[in-house]
Amino acid sequence: MIGSLEKFNRLVEALEALPTIGKKSATRLAYYMVMNDSYTGIQISHAIEDALGSLRKCNNCGGMSEDELCFICCDESRDESLLCIVESAKDILLLEENGLFDGKYFVLDSLENLSIEHLEKIVKNGVKEIVFAITPSISNDAVILYIEDKLQKYNINFSKIAQGVPTGVSLENIDILSLTRALETRVKV
Repeated sequence: MIGSLEKFNRLVEALEALPTIGKKSATRLAYYMVMNDSYTGIQISHAIEDALGSLRKCNNCGGMSEDELCFICCDESRDESLLCIVESAKDILLLEENGLFDGKYFVLDSLENLSIEHLEKIVKNGVKEIVFAITPSISNDAVILYIEDKLQKYNINFSKIAQGVPTGVSLENIDILSLTRALETRVKV
């Protein structure tokens, strides 16, 4: 009987391909859209189509944009002396949603695609500090050192977001790298 629901099964498979959506959630979402609220399903379909047709990478920072340059790169009130390097465009969304940073951004998708020349061009426009807001790891520490080495001639301050023990998490649930860093960068109380 399930085999006769080919279109429903394709919808479930499509939803299941999304991150964090398992078979049960995909089935529940598909059922809701098809059987309970087809209008929501149509809205989602149109929103996806519009987003896929309109969104692209900002030519300057690599963030999401509907134009050649994103709204952040076009905002003259932002502090151009601060540059935050993030791993993905969604990291920018998180920082912006919470109003945590008022400088500019640079998305570091991967080291293979890193354009040091493009980053240098951005830095030459008055960047005084680069803040690395990337996931703490040994490989990312190597990326930080690589970028610092390539940009050392520009007299820039380099910093990275603090790391260590998250609030409300028991020490037994902390990985050894985070625990080590927390002890190394302990603060006086």
